[in-house]
Amino acid sequence: MVPFEALYGRPCRSPACWTELGDGKIENPLVLQHYTDQVQLIRKKLLTAQSRQKSYADIRRRELAFEVGAHVFLKISPTKGVFRFGVKGKLSPRFVGPFEILDKIGEVAYRLALPPDLSHIHDVFHVSMLRKYVPDPT
Repeated sequence: MVPFEALYGRPCRSPACWTELGDGKIENPLVLQHYTDQVQLIRKKLLTAQSRQKSYADIRRRELAFEVGAHVFLKISPTKGVFRFGVKGKLSPRFVGPFEILDKIGEVAYRLALPPDLSHIHDVFHVSMLRKYVPDPT
């Protein structure tokens, strides 16, 4: 329900819906044709602008997908003045781990095998909180 309908209890009548009124209410069909052409032009330009903005956003976006059994680092959210892993402030680690992925939940969430000292944390994380673990070849 749109706000207008919630406030007045009826749908808003705009030039875009004049075609639904019937021929008896329309005095000049050219006005109706002009408004419908304008609405179609506006919708077309909105779709163009939306696709342009999506292309700008997709330039820096990358699809992250991990396999079950792979190892990942977990991002730690910084909290000012809180000790995390024995260090306070700017020197605290940004990522901890590696942890094994146990299960994929949905399209963008993963269940991790957390150690017992992190048992108070929920074990399902969004893909944006994870970073791929690359083992040291030496």
